[in-house]
Amino acid sequence: MLADEGKPYRVVLERIGSYRETLQAAVLAARQGNPPHLAQLFEVGSQLAVDSGIFEPIGNVGGGIDLSDYIEPVINYYTIDGAVNSIPFNSSSPILYANKNLMEQVGLDPTDLPQTYGELLETCATIRASDVDTNCITFPLHSWFFEQWMAEQGAPMANNANGRGGRATETLLNSEAALRIGEFMHALGENDYYSYTGKLEDWSGSDAIWLNQETVFHITSTSVSGTLPRNAAENGFETVTGLLPIADGVDRNGVVIGGASLWLLAGHPQEELEVARDFALYMTNTENMISWHKLTGYYPVRQSSVDQLAAEGYFEENPNTSVAFDQLLETIPNTATAGALLGSFLDTRTIIEEALQKIFNGTAGVEEAMNEAKELADARLDEYNANF
Repeated sequence: MLADEGKPYRVVLERIGSYRETLQAAVLAARQGNPPHLAQLFEVGSQLAVDSGIFEPIGNVGGGIDLSDYIEPVINYYTIDGAVNSIPFNSSSPILYANKNLMEQVGLDPTDLPQTYGELLETCATIRASDVDTNCITFPLHSWFFEQWMAEQGAPMANNANGRGGRATETLLNSEAALRIGEFMHALGENDYYSYTGKLEDWSGSDAIWLNQETVFHITSTSVSGTLPRNAAENGFETVTGLLPIADGVDRNGVVIGGASLWLLAGHPQEELEVARDFALYMTNTENMISWHKLTGYYPVRQSSVDQLAAEGYFEENPNTSVAFDQLLETIPNTATAGALLGSFLDTRTIIEEALQKIFNGTAGVEEAMNEAKELADARLDEYNANF
C-alpha cells in the first residue's frame, strides 16, 4: 500500500510464494526497514508473527474495530492475549465429501454419511465386501486433520490452555485424545482402507484419487466445496457432503479454523495503518465475503454474509455448502477449538505427519509413534522458547 501526496491511496500486490515464504519475507523486509503494510499469513504462523514483534494488532489501530459481525469461532482463533491480531480472510475447515454414485452402487445410503471413526470403518468394510472396484477413503496425510480431530474432542494440543493462557511449554501429542487418532490411522492402515500418494501434505494427489473414483470418500477443505463437486460432475458422478467424522464416544466440539488472515505491519504512519486496516475490512465486508465464498468455497467470515446467503436461498440451492456452515456455526468456542499457539508449529506439523505415517505403514505402534512425536516436538518447542 503506497501513499502519493495529495492523491488517493492505491494497493500494490506482491506475491512471494508459499505461506511460509510470505512470513519469512515480511520479517526480512521489516528488519531491513521496508515492511509492507499488509501480509496474508497462515493460521499456524500466528505465534511466530506475534513473537516477531513486527506486526501491529489490527484491533488496536484507530480506536479498534467492530467485531460483532464476525463469526465467533473464526475471530476466536486470531484473538491472542485479548487482542485481535489480524482479520480472517480465507477461512476453511475440513468436511467429508462422498461419491453419491459409488455409495449407491455398494448399497450405502447417500443421505446417511458416517459421523464417527467407528461408523466410517463399518462403512469401509461394506465397501470392501462389495464387488465395486474402489477403496474407502482418501485425505492428505497432513497434521491439519490431526489438529481438527483433537479440537473435536475438546482436547488441547499443548499445555497452558493450548498456549493461550500462557506460552506453551509442552505438547500433548501422546494424550488419550491423540492416541484415539493414532488408533484410527492404525485401523485404516491395517485394513488397507486408506489410499494416498505416499507423500506428506499432497492435497492435489488426494483430490485426484477421489476424482478418479478410486475411493468413495474424501476428507478435505471446505475451500474446494465449490470447485471439487464441479470437477466431480465433469468426471460423471455426484457429490454429497457430511460433517468431519470424529472419535467415538466423545461430544462434538467443533473445528479449528484454517486458512489465513490479514496482518498489519508496524513501522508506518498512523494514517497509513488506518488506511491499510480499512482495506482489510473492505476485503472482508459482507458483499465481498459472499462473492469470495461463491467463487472458492472459503467461508464468508461475517454472520451478515451467512444471513444474506440464507435469505437468497443459496443453501437450499447448494445443500453441500450448508454442511460446512453448520459445522462451523455449531463449533463451541473454547481453548481447544481456538487452536494451539506454538512458535514451533511448522516443525510440529512435520513431526505429527511422520508419526501418523509410521502408524499407518505399521512401522511403529500407536503409543510408540506418538511418544516419539511428543519427545521430538517438545525438543523443538524448548529450542524455540529459549529465544524468548
